[in-house]
Amino acid sequence: MSGPRWSVEGGNWPNREASRFVETPGLKWHVQVAGEGPALFLLHGTGAATHSWRDLLPMLAKHFTVIAPDLPGHGFTSGRPRGGLALQAIAASLSDLLLALHVEPRLIVGHSAGAAIALQLASTRGNDVAVVGLNPALMPFPGLAAKLFPSLARMLFINPFVPRMLAGIARIPGETGRFLRRATASTIDARGIAAYEVLMGNTRHCAGAMEMMASWDLEGLSRALPQFARPVLLIHSSADAAIPLQSVQEAARRLPDCRLLVLPGLGHLAHEERPDLVADEICSFAHQQQGNPT
Repeated sequence: MSGPRWSVEGGNWPNREASRFVETPGLKWHVQVAGEGPALFLLHGTGAATHSWRDLLPMLAKHFTVIAPDLPGHGFTSGRPRGGLALQAIAASLSDLLLALHVEPRLIVGHSAGAAIALQLASTRGNDVAVVGLNPALMPFPGLAAKLFPSLARMLFINPFVPRMLAGIARIPGETGRFLRRATASTIDARGIAAYEVLMGNTRHCAGAMEMMASWDLEGLSRALPQFARPVLLIHSSADAAIPLQSVQEAARRLPDCRLLVLPGLGHLAHEERPDLVADEICSFAHQQQGNPT
């Protein structure tokens, strides 16, 4: 399976002028870098890519050096980390990327599953790294789903026809936009939907997203939250159809140094719906950390 082609599907990619390709052991990363100032690392969620930051990245680049990669198995990044797409393996591969870029971030921002990666990665960096989780997926699914979903995801992932089938469905005109509204309760712009259509219509991208879900260990992550001593800001949305507010509230209670902010009326892709609000909160949090170093 091959991923989307930069020379074809990437021709109109958001913030294309900020894109570069960087090689580390086993991977060739698509990375976007923009701005000047303290380094800020942006990590998208499962099934997304750098396009998810299309409006937020330029806003943050006014204050930071912003680095945003396509995660392994996603978008225009090719190759495979040692250890597959498990949480620890992805975090380790991102450390390799930071080393190749000669960057040490002061702030790591992750959306959904990217928030879990942000916490895992920050735990391996210096003590002055803070984390922002946007609509974060940090706790196991409630009830029976906590037991069934990982097993179901693994069963689907090992069936090679499933990613192909999902990509075929995504190529039906209008289906990607309808799916995003159902799954996230967010209303995003046409540029965003077009980028998701490129990704979700690609079999390798669908397989990467499914493998990431199949490899996730949220039980282990939730148990480790009380040991994470760095400052954390969690930003959630009241209308998020993907992650229940109560799960984010529980994660916030477990984290020793955490503030939770709830944005009214927005869905799971709040940073794509109202990037201005999210950028303001990230900048305010970063300013507080500069005045109160850990």
